[in-house]
Amino acid sequence: MTLSRRSLLVAGAAAGSAVLAPSVAAADPRVGSNPFACGVASGDPWPTSVVLWTRLAPEPTALDGLGGLRDPRQLIPVEWQVSSDPSFAARAIVRRGVELATPEWGHSVHAEVDGLEPGREYWYRFRVGTEISQVGRTKTAPAPGADIQSFTSVLATCQSYPAGYFTALGHIADEDVDLVMHVGDYIYEGAGAGSIGRAHAPSKEIWDLADYRVRFGQYNADPDLIAARGSAPFFCVFDDHEVENNWAADRSQIDSEPDQDRDVWLARRARALQAWYENLPLRKAQRPVGNDIQAYRRLRFGRLADVHMVDTRQYRSFQNPGATNATDRWTPDRTMLGDTQEKWLLDGLADRSVRWRVMADPVQMAQQDAAVGPAVDVPNDPWDGYAWYRTQLLSRIHDLGVRNFVHMAGNGHWNMASDLLVNFDEPGSAVVGADFMATSITSGGDGSDQNAKARDRMAASPWLKVGNTRRGYHKTIYTKSELRQEIKVLPYVTRPDAPVFTRATAVVRDGIPGISEVVEGTVV
Repeated sequence: MTLSRRSLLVAGAAAGSAVLAPSVAAADPRVGSNPFACGVASGDPWPTSVVLWTRLAPEPTALDGLGGLRDPRQLIPVEWQVSSDPSFAARAIVRRGVELATPEWGHSVHAEVDGLEPGREYWYRFRVGTEISQVGRTKTAPAPGADIQSFTSVLATCQSYPAGYFTALGHIADEDVDLVMHVGDYIYEGAGAGSIGRAHAPSKEIWDLADYRVRFGQYNADPDLIAARGSAPFFCVFDDHEVENNWAADRSQIDSEPDQDRDVWLARRARALQAWYENLPLRKAQRPVGNDIQAYRRLRFGRLADVHMVDTRQYRSFQNPGATNATDRWTPDRTMLGDTQEKWLLDGLADRSVRWRVMADPVQMAQQDAAVGPAVDVPNDPWDGYAWYRTQLLSRIHDLGVRNFVHMAGNGHWNMASDLLVNFDEPGSAVVGADFMATSITSGGDGSDQNAKARDRMAASPWLKVGNTRRGYHKTIYTKSELRQEIKVLPYVTRPDAPVFTRATAVVRDGIPGISEVVEGTVV
């Protein structure tokens, strides 16, 4: 029998439990049974280091946000092990240690493991007393100067729990990838009852730290998400719904809620970002300080690819309410990244020692005009609402001669592959790179092959090469000659166990900016 990666990870926990040498304690009365109900994860892989994550929460949706621990006030030692194979035989254990899970950080564990070998697989697990976690698989990045032949990643985003089953994440667990890039909307902050029996917990819009912890606990306890997080290292950034819809820097969206007061808003933002850190495999450099967090950072994969993860929330100008108007979109001196982050990004993209230069962030960059003719109908929250700044940034990238520039994002709930033009409103503008937007995992429900708005956008925008409104994810294969973006879709998400199909494959060739080829796949 051939086991799926999901089955192997689950089976590994049971098999490994018999050989884990005792070192911390016997049964721990402070924890209770099944403290690893939210699974395990790894993230931000470096050539000799990776961060391992878990959170002690036997009851992830306990409404006080304390995870159902019997004594949530205590510091709890958590043992971790890293093995060179999934057997965890004594000879295979390469690193081990103990981290303290503290109440101040929701009894989360972020173990930064050093001394690993570049570009190889490892397996890991945790233990508290006699309770042993699931087994996770991770992989370190290649050495910075390694002349690797290929690298594979997944692009995922927008997973609303009430909107559907996380089947796509289960399929991601079965992909053989080096990295999962999650570009935001990991949770949704609204009440969200839905119609398929997956109502949000708590059953209200979340505001305080306990609420955010419960919501993250509910999502992280989903078996498909557990499988995905245990299958490969994650590289994450937040978008808006981890805090509140369409927030921008020090301002909440315009509504009638108490966080119209700036101090109330910043306190809410601080609580939300703390919960985000607690519940994802992030390094301690990403631990928030007050309402600020260092979210932008980069990973290198040999001489083949650099991935710059960009923060488009903390430093942006507030959305212009009239940004769908051609004039308002071009208001000068409005920013998406802020000066410091922009310089960091351009410095990284200018590095000529790597072949593919990837910029990943939560919101789509290519223009999505749904109005045929001279009128403009674009969303105001993504890069379309910041047309002046987008053109300034892409002009700088073009002037720097950045080779093989690729942008990857989410947020829009449809699959997109597009050329990136320096100025989308200028006929004959230079193509500076390619833009890919992954659809949602579930947000928006089942979707369809192409809805009316997608058809309008494709008709009005010749730079758009693919437009599809099913749910799913993207799989990216990097080689020296090309970058292949496989657009994976599911026929439904409002029922479990949907199959996955490749709807289209878009190809970017080395040295040729933009999309060189699109191969159509299965229509579902």
